Amino acid sequence: MIFDRVREIISKEFEIDEQAVTPETLLTDDLDADSLEIIDLVMSLEDEFGMEVPDEAVQGFKTVGDIAKYIEEN
Repeated sequence: MIFDRVREIISKEFEIDEQAVTPETLLTDDLDADSLEIIDLVMSLEDEFGMEVPDEAVQGFKTVGDIAKYIEEN
């Protein structure tokens, strides 16, 4: 499942327990991610899923669920 892979990457990037990451987890509020950390995360996701995520799409990522949904649809 894509969400599980996204959750695993996020837990490693932010050094948090996987179980703490839900589809509703907010990137900036819950993970305290700044723009540089989000760029690093997107690069890891691009490597994992073999895709390129345009900047416009990244700007729309507010939650972990947003990321999983984008990957599923693209």
